[in-house]
Formats: sequence, C-alpha cells, structure tokens
Amino acid sequence: MILRSAFFLPLKFFKMKKIDILQIGLGPLGIKIANFIARREGLTTIAAVDKNPELIGKDLGELCGGEASGIIIRGDIAEAIKKVKPHVAVLTTVSDLERIALQIEEIVKHGIPVVSTCEELSFPWKTAPELARRINQAAIASNVAVLGTGVNPGYLMDALPTFLTAVCQDVKAISVNRFQNAQFRRIPFQQKIGAGLTPEEFEKKKNDGSLRHVGLTESIHLIAHRMGWQLDKTEDIITPVIAQKNIDTPVMTISKGNAAGVRQVGNGYVGDEVKIKLTFQATVGEPESFDEVIVHGTPHIHSKISGGVNGDIATCAITLNAIPQVLRSAAGLKTMVDVPPISFFGG
Repeated sequence: MILRSAFFLPLKFFKMKKIDILQIGLGPLGIKIANFIARREGLTTIAAVDKNPELIGKDLGELCGGEASGIIIRGDIAEAIKKVKPHVAVLTTVSDLERIALQIEEIVKHGIPVVSTCEELSFPWKTAPELARRINQAAIASNVAVLGTGVNPGYLMDALPTFLTAVCQDVKAISVNRFQNAQFRRIPFQQKIGAGLTPEEFEKKKNDGSLRHVGLTESIHLIAHRMGWQLDKTEDIITPVIAQKNIDTPVMTISKGNAAGVRQVGNGYVGDEVKIKLTFQATVGEPESFDEVIVHGTPHIHSKISGGVNGDIATCAITLNAIPQVLRSAAGLKTMVDVPPISFFGG
C-alpha cells in the first residue's frame, strides 16, 4: 500500500481535468452545493445518494431546478457507484457525530475520501473521543482522509482565529463574535435558531437539545488545541433574543415577546480565567451583521468583517474548496488545522 504524504499528492492529480464527486445528502444544503459544483470548472458530480424515498429515482439536475443530468439519485452508496469511481464524497446529511460515523465508515470502505459539513465532526477529539478514534481508524485502514468543515464551525470561529495568531509573540486570550441577520438564511437555519417560538417553546427546545448552534464547543476545543491550552472547563450558554416589536418576513411573522433568534456564548477556561470566548448571535432582523476576531496578545489583533459572511454561500464554497487539500492529505480524520491551507480554486 502506498501512503500519500501529508502535503503532496502524485503529480497526476494536478493534471486531472476534473474531480469526480459523490454527493450524499440532498436537502437544501446539498442541492445548493450541487448547483455550486455545476457552475465550478474542474468539479463534476457523477453520483448522488439520499435516503429520502421521495428523492430516490429522481434526476439530480431536475431536482436542482435545471435540465436532466442523467445522474439518478440512489438510496445507497454501493448502487450509486456501481459503474463509476468518485474521487471524493461530499457528505451533507446530519450534524451529530454518532449518526455520521456510520455513514463515513460506509463511504471510506469504498476507498473514497470524505468532506463533510457535519458540525460535530469539525473537532470531535474532546467531545466524542471514541467515535473520533473509530472514524480515524476506518479512514487510515482505507488510506483516505476525512474532514469536517463549514463556515462555522470550521472557519470563522475556529480556524480563522488560529491563523490570525501566526504573527503573535504571545496570546493571552481569544474572543470571536459572529452576529447574523438570519432573515437571509435558509428556512431550516431559521428554525434551528428558534425564530418565532414563544419563550416557553424556546426553553423546551433548548432543554431537549434541538435548538442550538451545533459546534461551538468543538470550536473552543480546536482553538485550545492549537494554542496549547489545557482547558479545565467549557460552557455553552444559550438564551433567546426576544423581539421588541412584531417582525414580518416573506416566510414568517414573529410576534413581539417571542424569540427572534438565539444568543449562544461559549467559554473555555484555564483555571478561573476565560481564555476563549465565542459569541454567536443569529436573529431575524439583527441590526448589524459582522464577524469579529480579537486576539489579546502581542501584537493585539482586531479583525472585523463588516456585513458578515453569508453562511449558506460560505459553507458550500469552503466544502468544495477543501476538496483538493483533502485529496492531498495523509489518511485519517483531519481538522481544518491539519490539512494544507484552503483557498478558492478554479480551472
């Protein structure tokens, strides 16, 4: 068996005219990614899988609102790749590691690397070490890399802050703030942040775990890992942002006194000191959208993206932009700070 090195893929990869993709998961995010692939030179979807009986047998191109592509959505991977050999799988199904682990194991046994938008996959070594080891071992056994990525977690609140510390002589603490107007995000995202719920409904969903930004704790652990900080405690504090007036959008009406969205604060402690503070706030009608990183160190760094980064566009884009680096990475479960730096690529 020839193992790929951590940073070099055989030259033949760079001579490839296109990268052939197996898409798994064709919900709103998967469909958006399929459309991105169709418009990106050098990428081609050659097979598609979804467990939804209503989608099985449909043409992917028609599902995405275009012309027939000849790619028929199948219900299982083995059937989908019976006559084709994808270079990589793009996995956009679930957010939790327990369910994604089985899916990844099934994919890699076919010798196919994986790029996934599963939030808990972004850095599972502290939150779910046994599952992380299982995925890592399966990937190594099949000599492929597996990466969990996305705009957040994956980039804005974890990888980007660590990259910004590259010019620092010392770092005392890191703060990240992501504020979003969720009115322009997809409907499942608005539902996930509790927009329109009464305070009682919000509290119930928060307590059963169905209402939260998934991945905040994983982001804390990724930053701590990269900084070499041994955390003694983490916090994930979730509160509703209450609408101060009625809010009307094309898809919903939020009554005054109900939740316009969520505020979630993650803290990572070393002793009694907060070394990492991540604040995520997403509401329908949020007055200012921005992404901000503050590195308390030498030098002090304050970076702010006014207007913020559109999460749906960015998640689709970074998933695709990560593909070449996953293909050239050593086998195993990787994080965004393990693979070579990711950038846009075309042609």
